[in-house]
Amino acid sequence: MKVPVKDKSYKVLFLVFHGFSEHNGISKKIWGQINGLKAIGVDVILSYYSVEADGSRVWKVGNEILVDFGRGPIAKIRKRIDYRAISEYVQKNKFQLIYIRSDHNANPFTLNMVKMMRLSDAKVLMEIPTYPYDQEYVTLRMRLELAVDRLYRKKLAKQLDAFVTFSDARTIFGQRAIAISNGIDFSAIPVRKPQEGAEKQTIHLLGVAEIHYWHGFDRLVRGLGIYKQSHADCQIIFHLVGQFSGERERSSILEPIAQFNLQQNVVLHGPLWGEELDAMFNLADFAIGSLGRHRSGIQVIKTLKNREYAARGIPFIYSESDADFDGQPYVLKASPDESAIDITKILEFLKKEKFDPACIRNSILDLSWAEQMNKVLQTI
Repeated sequence: MKVPVKDKSYKVLFLVFHGFSEHNGISKKIWGQINGLKAIGVDVILSYYSVEADGSRVWKVGNEILVDFGRGPIAKIRKRIDYRAISEYVQKNKFQLIYIRSDHNANPFTLNMVKMMRLSDAKVLMEIPTYPYDQEYVTLRMRLELAVDRLYRKKLAKQLDAFVTFSDARTIFGQRAIAISNGIDFSAIPVRKPQEGAEKQTIHLLGVAEIHYWHGFDRLVRGLGIYKQSHADCQIIFHLVGQFSGERERSSILEPIAQFNLQQNVVLHGPLWGEELDAMFNLADFAIGSLGRHRSGIQVIKTLKNREYAARGIPFIYSESDADFDGQPYVLKASPDESAIDITKILEFLKKEKFDPACIRNSILDLSWAEQMNKVLQTI
């Protein structure tokens, strides 16, 4: 599996409009993509925006500061409009490809940045992590930001060589789209080790995410409440790992917990990582994927979460369409609507078959980031 490059002379600038967190899922994904490119012989340089410990707003290339905007309100404005340092860096270095992760920030300044990048003869791709995305903008401030993006995104699209998407879209904003799957960095995700011994009396369900309304975990909580009404000795525990992205998400979970008296059946762990997260997967019998993508108008998507669950080797449920997993024996599909999840169907699913973690993981070896990023390079 090699792309047509010679001695790492194929250079890629991977451009991100935000910083990184060691335990953030998006950060892990980006590092997985970068490691995937390196695995197939590509020389990758990462450039990203960051707020330093002293409050300085900077653009970095690798670990070096490319430009320091300083601190204060003017620096905050400059970081949104001044991309000259990045454009000049591209001009001075011979990149074959500029790979930009979209921040839904099409505007005159990003448009000009891409135009300047094209003068270096580099190809320019833009990855849209979720498409379509307009439905995700719900507050007035968010809609105002989206209005600018909507005004300029078709103009920006004309300056690109292609978009990269995890949907089934053939074109986006009039530009061709390269469809790939979210990938996995298998070296960073251990396969689970289920607890051995006597047959378990309690069934443990697990959801891991930065909790947004489109995850639809409230559907699972409501379903658990309905199940408990007719099963007083309910021995099912739903472990929710992650932080709430907003008050709407928090109330959508806390209200049915109180309504159905589920304080002993739903455990809110907050963010976990490392050995603590591994232990949760070892304890869990079944994982909960997205159950509300229809809420943001999405029917087809290849989420990173499904792939992480499969890499862990745990059976799971989701409601969207995902060609990589639809029909897999370890997957239970939910309807893409607002109905409460039928807990009895999950229990029957688990009774029907014993799922071997290694077999689940081995079924997605073709979804490594090396394979997925190779598809991008081969296409262009």
